Amino acid sequence: MSGEGVPEIRGLRTRIVVWLLHRVFKLTRGMTLGVRAACFDGEGRIFLVRHTYVPGWYMPGGGVERGETALDALRKELREEGNLEIRGEIELFHAYYNRNVSKRDHVLLYRVTVEQTAPRLPDREIAESGFFALGALPQDTTAATLRRLRELGGEAERADYW
Repeated sequence: MSGEGVPEIRGLRTRIVVWLLHRVFKLTRGMTLGVRAACFDGEGRIFLVRHTYVPGWYMPGGGVERGETALDALRKELREEGNLEIRGEIELFHAYYNRNVSKRDHVLLYRVTVEQTAPRLPDREIAESGFFALGALPQDTTAATLRRLRELGGEAERADYW
């Protein structure tokens, strides 16, 4: 795993979309809470997704909705973004404050072993997805994703900020 990665929030279109989404969230949620997962398959490869509305490759995840537990949100997002089913233990790796997106956003990062039940075809949300060896990640993997992978691998200390 090398390189600095691409910024998660770059370009005018991305900034506008994120700004608009967080205005909606401000009205509907007191604080935003998201879940992401470092999803490894039986070969030790990481599952990443590329969304249609923001640049770069990310670990799958999404927001926790009102009345939903973090683990329910995690399972839902993994099914929706990758046709992934969790196998074995779910490990909460760390909780992060994501001040890059909003002054109210927090992200819970989990480490899980998964099995893909069917290939994930592109749609309006997910442009591409797949499993990658840690030494052969896509060139435009986000900087935050690379930082999290370094933390997971013990190459960097856990940060409190996403």
